[in-house]
Amino acid sequence: MPVGTQASVKTVRNSDLLKDNWEIILSNTYHLYLRPGAAVIEEAGGLHKFMSWDRNILTDSGGFQLFSLSELRKRSEEGYHFQSHIDGSSHLLTPEKVVELQMIFQSDIMMVLDECLEQPSDRNRTEESLDITLRWAERARRMHTGSTQALFGIVQGGAYPDLRRKSAEVLAGMDFDGYGIGGVSVGEPRNLMIKAVRSCIDYLPQDRPRYLMGVGKPEDLVDFVALGVDMFDCVVPTRNARGGAFFVPGGHINIRNARFKNDPAQVQPGCRCYACSTYSRSYIRHLFNTKEWLAPILATLHNLHYFSVLMGKIRMAVEERRFTSFRREWHRSRRSFDPGNF
Repeated sequence: MPVGTQASVKTVRNSDLLKDNWEIILSNTYHLYLRPGAAVIEEAGGLHKFMSWDRNILTDSGGFQLFSLSELRKRSEEGYHFQSHIDGSSHLLTPEKVVELQMIFQSDIMMVLDECLEQPSDRNRTEESLDITLRWAERARRMHTGSTQALFGIVQGGAYPDLRRKSAEVLAGMDFDGYGIGGVSVGEPRNLMIKAVRSCIDYLPQDRPRYLMGVGKPEDLVDFVALGVDMFDCVVPTRNARGGAFFVPGGHINIRNARFKNDPAQVQPGCRCYACSTYSRSYIRHLFNTKEWLAPILATLHNLHYFSVLMGKIRMAVEERRFTSFRREWHRSRRSFDPGNF
């Protein structure tokens, strides 16, 4: 899912997303609650109409954003008391309020409120946090009766496999429409992320979507699909694009590199994105060096196209029952990749 935190995927138009066949994007309840506010979105007729996007929208609950506001929030059994990072005003987000807001937004997939822990956290702190997250999930689930919107629970449990398993089993018993795996990609080594996913994913229903939250580097997509993950979101394609990084088969290149100064080639030969089919490496490098607004636009268009193509190849490989060989070949090309020769 491309990340459109504030009801917009940075630097691109909805028509650009449609050209690459994106079926779903992600927005954020915390940010939309603060700006423009639920009343504005409700008056517009919901988030789809507000942002003129007629495909699917997943709204995250804001738990991760509140995690990052460590100086401005306080957690209680009731929910999160916090000060707005915009104007310092005081607010309370409860599990019920988060569902209520997402119902107003009319997003297709809603996420429950959870607590995302800093890592490392000791076992006592992790257990206490998990217990309150599960109680919050139950409260959110009770709010969901009769809604046509999907509601996903979120697995937590830090770096402790038994707590991850407990979280998955308890949430599975609540019969959510899908399940997020949260509390990963918060600075821990990749091997611990893999361990966290392995410890819980087999205890989540196989007939429901399983969503690894905040994870989405190319190698993550390939490797975690192999473990059974169905959905991802990440700012990597768009954020890295704004720094001049172009994802290409095998790795990525930085278009600011001096060796591209007089290079007339496409950034990625054979790529059909607008940036590659229209402009040269030399020109796009020039745009970045002169800080032209077109530069991050072109890079974002390319990266989103690259990720769309990659996910399409993954889906096809799964459907054709050749994903294991696809993954092996994909990693082989990655190991042999030399950005200096691209």
